[in-house]
Parts: sequence; structure tokens; C-alpha cells
Amino acid sequence: QVQLVESGGGLVQAGGSLRLSCVVSGRSVGSTAMGWFRQAPAKEREFVATRNRSGGDPYYANSVKGRFTMSRDNAKNTVYLQMNSLLPEDTAVYYCAASSAYYNPLRLLDYDSWGQGTQVTVSS
Repeated sequence: QVQLVESGGGLVQAGGSLRLSCVVSGRSVGSTAMGWFRQAPAKEREFVATRNRSGGDPYYANSVKGRFTMSRDNAKNTVYLQMNSLLPEDTAVYYCAASSAYYNPLRLLDYDSWGQGTQVTVSS
């Protein structure tokens, strides 16, 4: 059974930083496409970042490019999302997800396993 557990969310002022972690069990992050999504209140869940199963460079949504960095630690079977220069509009619940896709999965339906989410709140 695949489990994804996110942590690291919290309240931060605009311009600050947070690092989210996603510990995965039942699946190897070194051979699985992993992604981060977020959902703000009254909005649809949206793509943030992904890294394909071959381990190529991560791909980011335009809204976070240059501010967020996705990485992984194969030994800990964990993926991370380093978020810098945070903006109030980054406020959302952030979800980690795993996909069996061989390409860069950008859509929600490309993912078959999801974490429970972690709240990120950025104050102005």
C-alpha cells in the first residue's frame, strides 16, 4: 500500500521560506514520477511542480518558477519542495502525489496516490 505523508507547512510572512517534505512508503521515489499540487480556498487544485521517473530536471508552474525548488532524497524515500520568496497568493493546502507516468505528469488525473496535504499560510 502506497502512503504519502506531507509535513512542513505553517504560517510565514510574505518573503519568507518554508520547506515541505513528503515521506513515501510502498513506492520508490527514485523510480516514480512525483508531483506537488496546491489548493487554495474555493479554488481548484492546481499543479505546482513535478519530476519524472527518470530523474530529469523538475518542471514548475510559471507562478512558482524561480521561487520553488523540488528535490528528492532516494535514501530517505522523500521528496521536498523548498519554497522561497513566498507570496500571500501561495496560501493553500499543498499536496504531494505519485504517478506511474513515464512523462512529466501535469494533470491531477495523471496521479494515482495522494498525501493528506499540509497547510501553508503566507501573511502580507
